[in-house]
Amino acid sequence: MGKFYAVRKGRETGIFNTWNECQEKIKGFSGAEYKSFKSIEEAKEYINQNHKVDFDTNEDFVVAYVDGSYEDSIKKYGSGVLLLKEGTIIKEESFGGDEEELVSMRNVAGEIKAAEFAMNYCIDNGYNRLIIYYDYAGIENWCTGSWKAGKEGTIKYKENYNNMLSKGLKVQFRKVKAHSGDKFNDMADLLAKKGVIS
Repeated sequence: MGKFYAVRKGRETGIFNTWNECQEKIKGFSGAEYKSFKSIEEAKEYINQNHKVDFDTNEDFVVAYVDGSYEDSIKKYGSGVLLLKEGTIIKEESFGGDEEELVSMRNVAGEIKAAEFAMNYCIDNGYNRLIIYYDYAGIENWCTGSWKAGKEGTIKYKENYNNMLSKGLKVQFRKVKAHSGDKFNDMADLLAKKGVIS
């Protein structure tokens, strides 16, 4: 039975099948954290321990609802972001894009860009705690390393996330079911649709 090598801190985080792959990600990296496991479930749990951020209720944090949309006829994706603080909306953002490496990912591209916008907003405005509500699992899993970022768009997304962490941002991810009647998620969805035609 093979081993799984989990890198929690390194040049690239994630789960790798060989020691050589693992070594590439950690060699010469100051403060690298990695471990081998017999099962992929244990490896995932080890990686996710680093990303489970429990915020104290007294801490200053921002909540973001993110969503994406896509229109095939014009090959354009849209992003919707709703930012809240203590239950009050502080920012609504709607924008579109047609970057070549992202278009093939359709509405997921819009949700990625929305999540990046939320992270950048926090850094630019001095917030270091962010909770992201999303409905597509990759928004969290590419960041935590549970899913391997393979496409150019997801690789850049993971790099941007790591960059935000290095600047002191702590991110907690929370999955919300799409079109389930969640008011803020529905608003982010409408903003994403608007972003496609903007």
